Amino acid sequence: MSNVENVCPQVLRSVSRELRRLAASPPAGIKLVLRDDDFTDVVAHMEGPAGTPYAGGTFRVRLVLGREFPTAPPRAFFLTKLFHPNVAPDSGEVCVNTLKRDWRPELGLEHALLAVKCLLIAPNAESALNAEAAALLRDRYDDYFARAKLLTDIHARPAAAPAPLRRKDGADAASSASGAADLPPAKRERRGPPVKDKRRVLKRL
Repeated sequence: MSNVENVCPQVLRSVSRELRRLAASPPAGIKLVLRDDDFTDVVAHMEGPAGTPYAGGTFRVRLVLGREFPTAPPRAFFLTKLFHPNVAPDSGEVCVNTLKRDWRPELGLEHALLAVKCLLIAPNAESALNAEAAALLRDRYDDYFARAKLLTDIHARPAAAPAPLRRKDGADAASSASGAADLPPAKRERRGPPVKDKRRVLKRL
């Protein structure tokens, strides 16, 4: 998706300055992942807003700057799968007015990221890219909330580390196994030749 060669150097310098400013002082709940080799492909980690089905999740968002930027708005995509009426279920593309007809060149990348975050707070069923999510949002909000929360739990939460197995005495099975591996092998008990029947021995005497 790189458009570095198609964007004029002056715009690239402006984008670079804004990205470094946002990395040093990011908007609340948004963390940028800077790439020195391509300023036209912007990736950010976005926390799900409290009070929404996306709360507790962290979503990867991409802004792609075309050759007409900043005259034309950047395109936004969710790289993390989620259930949302304004996010295409297959490509993750975002539909929001700020990045369509309401875009103005002076808004900048910070405004674009905040517009995407606001969409998590206030989804719009009228400009839907996911018809199922839009229908649930309009008619059965509780079902929409539950479905969106389920996908957040599956795709946007960090995987928990498995708890160590416990023995009955309370010790970790893993540490016990590793400790056992460190012990020297048990010495075999030396045994003499089998004792013959005493009666046979006496006969020979």
